[in-house]
Parts: sequence; C-alpha cells; structure tokens
Amino acid sequence: MGYLTFNKSELVNLQYSLHKEILSTNRAGAYMSTTIVCCNTRKYHGLLVCPIQEFDGESYVLLSSLDETVIQHEQTFNLGIHQYPNGVYEPRGHKYIVDFEFEPTPTLVYRVGGVILKKELLMIHNSDQLLIRYTLVDAHSPTTLRLRPFMAYRNRHQLSKANLFVNTDHDVVEDGIAARMYSGFPVLNLQLDKKNKFISNPDWYYNIEYSEEKARGYDYQEDLYTPGYFEVPIKKGESIIVSASLKEEKTKKLSAFFDKELSLRPPKDSFLNCLKNSATQFIVQQGKNTEILAGFPWFGRWGRDTFIALPGLTLAANYDLAACKGVLDTMSREVSNGLFPNIGKDDNAAYNSVDAPMWYFWAIQKYAEAIKDKTVVWKDYGKKMKQVLEAFRNGINSHIRMHDNGLIWAGQEGKALTWMDAVVDGVPVTPRAGYAVEINALWYNAIKYTLELAEENGDKKFVKEWADLPSKIEENFTPLFWNDELGYLADYVDEMGQNTDLRPNQIIAASLPYSPIDDEKKSTLIYKLKDDLLTVKGLRTLSPSHPDYKGFYSGDQPTRDRAYHQGTVWVWQLGHYVEACFRLHGKAYLTRAKEIVSAFEEDMTDYGICSIAEVYDGNPPHHPGGSISQAWSVSEILRIIQMIEQNEKK
Repeated sequence: MGYLTFNKSELVNLQYSLHKEILSTNRAGAYMSTTIVCCNTRKYHGLLVCPIQEFDGESYVLLSSLDETVIQHEQTFNLGIHQYPNGVYEPRGHKYIVDFEFEPTPTLVYRVGGVILKKELLMIHNSDQLLIRYTLVDAHSPTTLRLRPFMAYRNRHQLSKANLFVNTDHDVVEDGIAARMYSGFPVLNLQLDKKNKFISNPDWYYNIEYSEEKARGYDYQEDLYTPGYFEVPIKKGESIIVSASLKEEKTKKLSAFFDKELSLRPPKDSFLNCLKNSATQFIVQQGKNTEILAGFPWFGRWGRDTFIALPGLTLAANYDLAACKGVLDTMSREVSNGLFPNIGKDDNAAYNSVDAPMWYFWAIQKYAEAIKDKTVVWKDYGKKMKQVLEAFRNGINSHIRMHDNGLIWAGQEGKALTWMDAVVDGVPVTPRAGYAVEINALWYNAIKYTLELAEENGDKKFVKEWADLPSKIEENFTPLFWNDELGYLADYVDEMGQNTDLRPNQIIAASLPYSPIDDEKKSTLIYKLKDDLLTVKGLRTLSPSHPDYKGFYSGDQPTRDRAYHQGTVWVWQLGHYVEACFRLHGKAYLTRAKEIVSAFEEDMTDYGICSIAEVYDGNPPHHPGGSISQAWSVSEILRIIQMIEQNEKK
C-alpha cells in the first residue's frame, strides 16, 4: 500500500472525497488540479490551467475536465462526475472508483462489472501539456473508450457562460483535433496515441456548480463547452495515452515519452519527500527569471512571500543553490526606490509592502550561510542592499521613513503595508500604522548584517556611515515596544502609544540572527506566545481572549478577511517560533521541535494532498483553509526539519 492512498469506501463518500484535492504543476506556471474523484469543486480546478503571456501572464482554465465512458455490448458506463443545482451529481462515475494513489503520479482505478480501468494523470515539466494514460487492466468483452473534453477558456478567477462567440470549428491534427474557443487564445491540441474516431457534437453543459466557490461566497455556476467526443477501442492489457497540449504532438512518441517523464518524478513515499516535491512546485522558471508562486491554486508571485519562503523551498528542501540565487537575482532586478513589487509585474506591479525589502536581507543571510562565501554575496548583492537601506533612511515616501530614533515608521490611510494586509470596505482589518514590531526588528537585522558584510569586504565608507545606527536602534527599540507589565512586545506603536494586542509578529524579534532585545525578554515573550497563540498548526494571529478574536476562517470574502489575521492560524511564523526556541535552548528543544513537525504529517492526506494549507482555524480541531498548497507553509516546516538536523549534529 502506498503512502498517499484512498480506498473505495473513502472515495465513494463525497462528503469526504470532495474535500481532498490534488495538484500537479509543470514547474513553469501551469498546473492540473481537481479532487481525488476528479469532480471539480472550484473555479480554479482544471486539467490544464496555463499562464498566457499575451494576457499579462494570467492563468486560464483551458481544459476543465475529460469525461470517460466505458462501452460494452452497446451499454455505456460514464465515469465522469459533475455537480449540478440542488445537490445533483451527474454522471455519478465516482461510484466506480475503487482506488486512488498519488505515487508516482495521481492514479485512479475504476471497476465496472468485469472491466478494470486505470487512469494516470501526468503534468509534463516545463511544457504546457497534460498526459493521461488509460490502461485496461481487465475486461471479458470487446471494450470501447469514449472521451469527452469540457473546455472553459477563461481566466481562473472568473466563470464561463454559454455564448454565441464560441468557435465551434476544429482542425484535424495527427490522431486528434485542435480547437480554440475564442480568437486570440492558444490552440488546444487533443490527441491520442492510437487511431480513433472523433464525433463532432458542439454543445454546452449548463449550470455546473463548484461547491467550494459557493461556500466562499462567490459565483459558483458555470457553463462548459464540449466540441464532441473521441471513441477508441481498447484491448485488455492495452494502454492508450491522451495528450492535452498547446502544441501538436507526435502521437507515436507519447507512450515512450510518458514512461520517461514518469521515471523522472521525485518520490512521494514519505512525509519529507512529499514536502520536497511540494517545494519544487512553487519554483517557476520563465526565461531568465526564476520566481516563487505564493500558493496554489489562485496566488501568483508575491514579493513578501518570495523572500520568506525562499530559504525553506530551496536550501532546506533540495539544497538548490542555483534556484535560490536565481530568485534573488530576479527580485534584485526589480527593486525600485527601496521597495520590491509585492504583487504584479512591470506596469502592473504594486509596491505596497514595507516588509518585503526587510525579508530580502534575511533571505540573503540564509543564502550566505549555505554558500559560506561572504565575498561572493557582497559582490552579487551588496550594492542593492545598500540602496535599500539608504532609501529607507532617506524616506521611501511620506508614508514610509526612518525617524530620528532610528526606527521605521510606516502607515497610510486605508492601506495595510505589513503582511497583515486584509482590507474590508476600504478599511484595514488590522491597522498597524506606526512602528510595527517585526518591521523594526527586521530593519535592525538588515543593518547589522549589511555592516557585517561591509566590514568583511573592506567597504569602509559604508561602515563609517552606518556604524552608529544599530546602537541607536537598540537604545530605542526596547523602551518603545516592551511592556513590562504584560511581559511581551507591543505589536505596534503609534501616536496613541503601544498597541498591546497579543499577536505573533514579535516572534521575529526573537528569531533573527541579530536581535534588538536580550535573551531574557525573548524567553519571556516566547512563553507568553506559547500559552496564548501556539497551536498544533502554527500561531494564532490574535489571542483568543481578545474581543475581536475570530476562531473560524470561513464564509464569504468579507467574513474571511475579518478573520484572516484576527485569530486564524498561520503556519509560516511557526518556523520563526522554533528558530527562536533553538537559539535559546539549543539541543534541549529537539524533542519539542520534532513533535511540532510530526503534527503536519496527517495533512499529507487532507485538503491539499501532499502539501500544507495556507491557514487553519484558530479554534480546535484547526481545520485547514485558504489555498490548498502555500509556499511559506511548506517552506517553514522544511526549515524546522533542517533546524532539527543541524541541532542533532551539534
């Protein structure tokens, strides 16, 4: 029995199986995602979802699904499944599924009477292509396979409706068809590696529902277009491969190509290997750029998330120094007036994150620890590091600037500039304008580390200019943020004084290589966070004793946004919590760190299979929510595992 498997009783129970989602990417931005029974429950689900450069690189659901029908003695057995209004599922192909396995690639086994059919789905790396291999394991009568594609051709954030603009024509290509629903879009080539018959029957299927979108308060009904269907005879023991690709393929080569690609897939036979596999899916190579996608299935690249997730995804996962450097180089080219684009690129970039630049320094620190060559690091990034520091010291703009006390003040009416960035009706849910605790801890670390590199590399001018600033920050940080009565750091300080809502952001001040607070205060605040915020899935974003605490992350977008940073548990800060504890306790913390990591192994078969979710409910049993696979969630569990290994060697 494999590591990631589901049996018939689990699969036929839709209340169970529709909440188990799979994801496979091409490592270049495209992906395949659905549930373990291949019933799409999100508008983001699809068999081929690709970024289209002509449309600003936005991802589009091209092929939504492919329904299989087994035909014997003129009897048809449809293996597909779609949800329609009033809780109707039609067809009910899930009742034929007897087994699902994720290793080495998502594989379903169907039993229809004496017919046993195996389906394997394989995304091709660095190509906008999905291969599906059907193998007739057993059959006692002549069998035909009917395959009906359902196309959407729309932005993954939107839904399709039947219309008169659809192009119902198709071209004939080798053993298949080439179809394009709308002009200006890429052509979708649907091909088999065996001679077949395509029956043209353009039609719309109406009001297909996506239950997860309904639960999230979005539009949830879609019309899908089908150009017709393929029919192909299949013999016992025979395999037939279907290719969905943006280019025409040589069909005779598909079988060998499938075997070769399958052999290259990394193992997913353990918790650690699942995390390593998941880590590689966020790293995207596009031309000369190496980027990190923040999460699947709906996030693109985020500057803040990129730097926070980078060390874990590259250095802790597969020790991929080239990928780590590639991301740092890509992002370094995009810095503007001290800021990095938080979302978007080029003309669509939004420079609205005050913390992304600070995390840039931390990511470089981790990279330097790995390559153990400060000269190379200074040569590659020293100039950019100095530019960022100077921009903050001089003032990015009227909203982000260093004050005379050496600390960074950031705030703008109606804007949320830190990672707690939810805004409802134009008002930040967690207004943190002023001196934010983690921003200033990161600022101190950035200056100290840049001085370290400058001294090592003989940059006397920079050292002379900046040498006195860290001591000024040290003098002012603790009196400004520390609350002796409460025993922890204020979350932020503004014109009204300290905001002492107990939040996890202060853990950053305890975890960084250079910290502006002493070990006694680190220990005190860690115990406070342990008692009030720590859960088995991460740190709550607000103490449960606070009147604004929200224990569940659910409902429509405004409701979810009000809970996003008001009690909802995030995984990513758990890495910094463990790092702070190791700094204080060393090897004595090993047992507890292992317990923290082991709590996530159960997540490999829940929500997003083989990965870790974006967030969890603040209240037990801490159900997962948000994206099914989040970069900084995966990265920080990998970093904790790395910390455990490093401390075991001491």
